[in-house]
Amino acid sequence: MGGGAVAGSDTSASGTPGRQSHPVPPDAWEQAEMRASLATREISSVYRQLRKHGVSQRQIAAMTGQSQSEVSEILKGRQVMAYDVLTRIADGLGVPRGYMGLAYDEATAIKVVGAADGQQAEEDESVKRRRFLAHAAQVTMGAAVFGPESGTWSAGPAKTPAPGRIGMTDVRQVEAATRALRSLDYQYGGGFCRDAVVAQLSWGQQMLESNGTEMVKNRLFVALADLHSLAGWTSFDTGLMDSARGHFANALDLAKQGDNHPLVANVLYRMGRVYLHQDAPNDALKLFQLGQIAAQESGSELAVAVLCANEAWAYAMMGNEEQAVKLLGRSKDEFARANLAEAESWVKFFTETDVYAMIGTVHTVLAAKNAEHTKYAIPALTKAVESYDDDMARSKTFMLSALATNHLLEGDLDHGAKVGSKAVDTAEGIKSERVKDRMRPLQVEAERRRNNADARDLADRLNSFYAA
Repeated sequence: MGGGAVAGSDTSASGTPGRQSHPVPPDAWEQAEMRASLATREISSVYRQLRKHGVSQRQIAAMTGQSQSEVSEILKGRQVMAYDVLTRIADGLGVPRGYMGLAYDEATAIKVVGAADGQQAEEDESVKRRRFLAHAAQVTMGAAVFGPESGTWSAGPAKTPAPGRIGMTDVRQVEAATRALRSLDYQYGGGFCRDAVVAQLSWGQQMLESNGTEMVKNRLFVALADLHSLAGWTSFDTGLMDSARGHFANALDLAKQGDNHPLVANVLYRMGRVYLHQDAPNDALKLFQLGQIAAQESGSELAVAVLCANEAWAYAMMGNEEQAVKLLGRSKDEFARANLAEAESWVKFFTETDVYAMIGTVHTVLAAKNAEHTKYAIPALTKAVESYDDDMARSKTFMLSALATNHLLEGDLDHGAKVGSKAVDTAEGIKSERVKDRMRPLQVEAERRRNNADARDLADRLNSFYAA
């Protein structure tokens, strides 16, 4: 519920459909008593004051994602201490996080992800996807291919004091921080490091107003684009889709300013992955195809290989087996031609292990409708699992889960249950909503085979994992 998005926003303060405005009066958060309650995180007092403003318990529950019984208990005095619950309440109600001392203050939030746009927050998700596609087309091709872009993605440049002049050392600090934070994301998940990424962005973006040579400024654009891309990825990993979209849009703009085609391709690939995750392969494919244009302009075979592999995934989800297999083949060919030593840093993640992982992933999607594909998925996934070390725990979990799913589809229930148990072992140490979502097919297949003791044990363990 980031950026002031309101659940249940089609209901008015009187409980009738069609409400056009937020049920909380805009000046509610500025009143002295409310500010004092927010500063001390006295949520029961906050809720009582909202009730005085005519906001119902049901509306509070809808906005914060809580049950009405939870809201009732808090109104009676139950304290809220958990950080993630406090942030969910703040974001759901539209409270500036700084008023509660959470993660970053309002000014930083605006600098980093842009001012909250209430109309955009309440748009249908498919409309938001179209808006991003239009923006991506403008950035990549210089023209609005999917319709006119409306609105802005971010506020003006940062107004806080910034260093008077910057040099390469300052930019390298941003790059080094991004590398370190990306490593944490790979190993522990976006939930572990997202706030740190956002804080780093707050500091880094101040330098956009600083003086520096053209070479330094261009490199800064690229460094901040990469950091925004990481912020988008960690937001995606924690389920904050609107925030992810805003960061990726900013990343696109900065990468274009820095004239870096490989990074433009990488950002489009990542946003396409968000849409695959949302089961919107048609929109994902359009982003991958735009990314392919930028990749080919860059002359990077490795970037082209990444985009081809993901296009294959989109086609597999759309049920187009022929195109999926064809693009997998092209991805392998482009990878074989790529000069890995000279590849840009943001595509170096795509190694031979990732080639196997993508082959396995695409065939796993196809295997859901045609079990014959398990014979292609299993060897590729096995190689990927064997190659991932503990630094890539999230990716390893994805592959273990897919591998276990294929073994269950193939009828090897004993081995499938063992591999599935390993997937749960690894997943338990990762803070990632994506991990939970990517393991759903395994849960479904295990539940279907409950008459088998091994599959039943795995299903029970997965149910416990999701309930935790």
